Order: sequence, then structure tokens, then C-alpha cells
Amino acid sequence: MADGVLTFITGGARSGKSRRAQMLAESEPGDLVYLATAQAFDDEMTDRIARHRSDRGERWRTVECPVDLPQAITREMRPGRVLLVDCLTLWTSNLLLGDLDFAAASRQLIDTLASARSPVILVSNEVGMGIVPENALARRFRDMAGRLNQDVAAIADHAELVVAGLSIALKPARPVS
Repeated sequence: MADGVLTFITGGARSGKSRRAQMLAESEPGDLVYLATAQAFDDEMTDRIARHRSDRGERWRTVECPVDLPQAITREMRPGRVLLVDCLTLWTSNLLLGDLDFAAASRQLIDTLASARSPVILVSNEVGMGIVPENALARRFRDMAGRLNQDVAAIADHAELVVAGLSIALKPARPVS
């Protein structure tokens, strides 16, 4: 994967998108950095984070960035290093629940990605294929995540939709080596 190439992977919850992103990253030579946006607020999430970390193995270095994702990308990107962001929807949720300026943060993220010097793989849930949420907060989250997904997909070199563990190319296909 060439330096600065952006790959966007989306799909439903438990669709296999994180596994696909990890496979793509691990098919590349060089350093691997996992930019984690999850926060462990309960035992189930603590267990999930630990399981994901052990699944990645020793080749990976994890950087936790629940809110400061653009800054973490800027700090970590360099030629010969692959960055995997998992995931944009948790980042969106963190910004929303922290009452932070999502519009400014998402603009900063898009600007950071547009000038990336490392390959970056971004994972995000597709949140717009279900019913319209019944409450205002959930609708706001869905709208924010949907807009961010559109903005990232627009600048991505490659984009994939993962369904039931199967990857469908939305932008030029990128096979695993």
C-alpha cells in the first residue's frame, strides 16, 4: 500500500469489517499502529477491548485516542507505517456525548486524512440502513455518523462494504496480498 493511501471500510455491527481491516493492514510490510477510539465504561467493553488487543498480536502498537483522533493520526503517520482507525462511529459517539464540536473535529479529521503521509485504514459502522431512531439523540448520532462516513468515503482511495464477512468493493478493489 502506498504512503498516503486511504482505505474506508464500513458495514453493520459484527459484519467482519474490523477483521477485514486488520487483514489488509497485516498484509503490508512495516509498522502497524492501531488507533483505538473505544472507551471501557463497563466490564463487557473492557473484555471486548482486551479480546481485540490479543487478537491483533505483538506486531501491533495500540494508541488510545477516544477524542483526539486527528491529533493521533498526525503524531503517528510516517512513511512505512500503516495506521488502522477503529472506529469512526465510536469516535463520533465520544464527541457527541462529550458535547464537543463535531463539525470542527470532523473537518480537522478530513483535513488530516487528506494530507496523510502513511497508509490509513478507517473502520466505521453503516448506521443508515435501519429504521429511523425514535429519539432525537439517536437521530442526531445517525446523522453525524452518516455525514462523516460520506465525507471519508469521498476522499478515500478505496472503500468497501462488509456484510456477513464478505467484502464488496465500493471504490477500486484492494485485494489482500
